[in-house]
Amino acid sequence: MTNPPYPPNQAPLPPEALLLDRNALTPRNLEQLMGEVLGGAVEYADIYFEYTVSDAVGIEEGIVKSASQHVSQGAGVRGVAQEKTGYAYSDDITLKALEQAARTARAIAEGSSSSAPVAVRVGPPARDLYPVRTPPTEVPITDKVELLAKVDAAARAADPRIVNVLASVATEYRVILIATSEGLVVGDIRPLSRLNVSCIAEEGTNRQIGTHGAGGRTEFTQFLEGDAYAGLAREAARQALLNLEAEDAPAGTMDVVLGPGWPGILLHEAIGHGLEADFNRKEVSAFSGLIGKRVGAECCTVVDDGTIPGRRGSLNVDDEGTPTSRTVLIENGILKGYLTDRLNARLTGAALTGNGRRESYAHAPMPRMTNTYMEAGDTPPEDIIKGVRKGLYAVSFGGGQVDITSGKFVFSASEAYLIEDGRVTRPVKGATLIGNGPDVLTRVAAVGNDLALDPGIGTCGKEGQSVPVGVGLPTIRVDALTVGGTKS
Repeated sequence: MTNPPYPPNQAPLPPEALLLDRNALTPRNLEQLMGEVLGGAVEYADIYFEYTVSDAVGIEEGIVKSASQHVSQGAGVRGVAQEKTGYAYSDDITLKALEQAARTARAIAEGSSSSAPVAVRVGPPARDLYPVRTPPTEVPITDKVELLAKVDAAARAADPRIVNVLASVATEYRVILIATSEGLVVGDIRPLSRLNVSCIAEEGTNRQIGTHGAGGRTEFTQFLEGDAYAGLAREAARQALLNLEAEDAPAGTMDVVLGPGWPGILLHEAIGHGLEADFNRKEVSAFSGLIGKRVGAECCTVVDDGTIPGRRGSLNVDDEGTPTSRTVLIENGILKGYLTDRLNARLTGAALTGNGRRESYAHAPMPRMTNTYMEAGDTPPEDIIKGVRKGLYAVSFGGGQVDITSGKFVFSASEAYLIEDGRVTRPVKGATLIGNGPDVLTRVAAVGNDLALDPGIGTCGKEGQSVPVGVGLPTIRVDALTVGGTKS
């Protein structure tokens, strides 16, 4: 195990101590570096420091098949001149390397000579949305292997038709520090854990898979408390067994009911990305220029909230040092605003929402979602089902594709059922939902009172960068949605 970036048996040090002191850097050095970037047309600069330890262990057929650990550190320097961004990074956190990165960033953004230093100050302690005492990467690998063995046993015990189990646990401990040309230094320490389970069920020549998982910015013991791991294993097994008896899904236009929780991934992909400020500033989103206009049914209120304690998508501050917030994007069907980072907020005159995110120090920040969900309505979910004569009930989703400009999407349901005469009946497989995000919002006919967030498994990709996110949804009914099926 790599030595942790803090004294053993002690609480972690502040980010500025972990990332500046251990690399022999001082606030005065930050002032000098900022001066290397600023001046001329360059009007804003920041430096992003990062130290990350991550590991992963996986088993298959009861045998450890993979184990890895990675340590990365580096810093990225950004200079912004109007709409143009210069960005350079180094995995060598030394003054010499950072000076070169600063000059490179300036040359990309503007290209003139150095300016005077900028005074910096350490910001007040950030709130702590994830007070983890034991970094998950410091949990012994033997404990993680033991957890996976218990997962394997619990899944196989569910039914003799479970013939194989694949399980993995991944943990991360990330320390970041952001220094800005506005004179502020802000840090954060971010733990993250995730447990995934996939079960393969077999009956004759029929072979099906079920997948489930959980995670968040909490103690590793979340998987052990109340035998939570066993519940995850049984749920993955249940999905695999259900798919053994599922029939081919019909195709056509029909009413679709989306279940609570993970189906919020459709909201995230088909609507949430279109509400990010960079797409709207460039007018390539289906929601561009529609603030103050109706974009959905009156029962639809969509929120992005990065302040929910312990959630996978939550952050004390975003990757530009801005505190995250609860941002109402659509209220009662009316578009209220977009998710912003510093660049797009400045160029559009919008307020900062704390959504500037990046995958690592090697990437410049951009507007990204945190935890995105639709607020609950007041209709009991059973009443929503009763209101459908013939339709589809989609409980979970796998992959999908979305076109941000048009809003068109295609999503595959990994667990779905027929609705017949107001009752959920037979499970079906091979169902895909086809539609247009903005159009779907106008077709929402009922919103349930059972809002649920996903179990903590979401990862979002955008322009080659991946970040952890959360999604959520109450039960909702969408009228006249196109369903692609495999039934002949």
